[in-house]
Amino acid sequence: MSEPIIRTRGLSKRFGDFTAVDALDLAVEPGTIFAFLGGNGSGKSTTIRMLIGILEPTAGEIRVDGIDVVHTPRRVRDHIGYMGQKVSLYQGLSLRENVEFYAGLFGLAGAALERRWGALRERFDLAAAEGRRPEDLPAAIRQRAGLALSMLHEPRVLFLDEPTAGVDVRSRSLFWDVIQEEAAGGTTVFVTTHFVEEADSCDWVAFIDAGKLIADAPPEALRERFSDGYRVTVRGGDPRAAAAALTAAGLAVESAPDAVRGTAPGLPPGALAELERLRARQPDAHVEVQQPAMTDVFRRVLTDAPRPA
Repeated sequence: MSEPIIRTRGLSKRFGDFTAVDALDLAVEPGTIFAFLGGNGSGKSTTIRMLIGILEPTAGEIRVDGIDVVHTPRRVRDHIGYMGQKVSLYQGLSLRENVEFYAGLFGLAGAALERRWGALRERFDLAAAEGRRPEDLPAAIRQRAGLALSMLHEPRVLFLDEPTAGVDVRSRSLFWDVIQEEAAGGTTVFVTTHFVEEADSCDWVAFIDAGKLIADAPPEALRERFSDGYRVTVRGGDPRAAAAALTAAGLAVESAPDAVRGTAPGLPPGALAELERLRARQPDAHVEVQQPAMTDVFRRVLTDAPRPA
């Protein structure tokens, strides 16, 4: 396993008597999409602000891309891109003027800027908006522009705080296509979201509640621990053949008057292949696979996960 590109140990932030983040230990592998989930006031945004060096921790350690963020917070900013819940575009300036301003912060100019911005402008469909001011743009276009600007200097780590909040379905799909493309190219993406189902597009999911980490695992591992598992229902065809196929697929089988059902905490290796063979042998059989919804997993995490002492 490679060295984590983001690591915290004992990370805490107190505001007077209120503890917003409490002894948080995180490890994020390079080139992964890491979902950081929790309810309002759980400590998500406070954690991100500490990770990017704009909020000083009360206690603990942070390293991002090898940089000690607690002691040298300014050094990390060349390595990261950040998009907050409120897109930071300067009103009164056109989108193009905003691009030039942000590019200047990273020493990006001339032909290099034209190449990089030209690619992002096309990727995010921003050509028609380039000469307009942010306050005159629809929210979805402002969000696309904000994500494009966070990627302008090709950072090794992207921090995205609620990037799809308030945008249409098309823009949400575009954002996740881009996030997955960036991760495939080696960029690490640390993302918070209120859309819990988006966790299925991530490699790893951490849940925070009242400042404490209460779950930290891949999506499928969370499903196995915090749900009633997968349910496969077969209707029609030969019930005995269906029961044999579900057993061979590694599911616990139960029969009902109108169906054969199988359950498992997670789908065992080879289960889908076995179900496909059943479909081929029993064309009259209708096979339905029900995956536990991540929203249901989230509810169980909040009620069932043990709290750190």
